[in-house]
Order: sequence, then C-alpha cells, then structure tokens
Amino acid sequence: MSMENDSYEAINHPPHYNMGIETTEYIKSWGMDFVEGNIVKYVTRYKYKHGIEDLKKAQWYLTNLIESIEDNKNEVSC
Repeated sequence: MSMENDSYEAINHPPHYNMGIETTEYIKSWGMDFVEGNIVKYVTRYKYKHGIEDLKKAQWYLTNLIESIEDNKNEVSC
C-alpha cells in the first residue's frame, strides 16, 4: 500500500472508528446531533486514541446534553 493510500485510510477510515461499524455510520443511523455524536465518538475511541482525555471530553459533552435537556424541561413547564 502506498503512502497516499495510507493517508487516505487514516483520514477516511481510521482503525479506531472501524470496529464492526464505522462510528460515523452508527451516529447517523440513530439520527444523533453533534453533542450526542461526540459522546459516542469519544467513548468509542478512548482505548485506541487519547485514553482518559477522550473520556473527559465525552463527560463534558454528556454534562452539556443533560443540562440542555434539564433547561428545556424547565422552560416547557413554566
């Protein structure tokens, strides 16, 4: 495989996103938004990429999602 092919694969199909189904395909199949998709992305790749840093990023996005849902519930019930 040439360097050009290796670069293409690293960008378009990195191994840490190809464990049965590509993470982006999974996210799209569930109709997830940006925040939900990032939670899945960071939890999915943490063992293969940036470890605890990725889990902390997922936690940040999850906290953001929870707060957003709670805020919207408060607005609806007022």
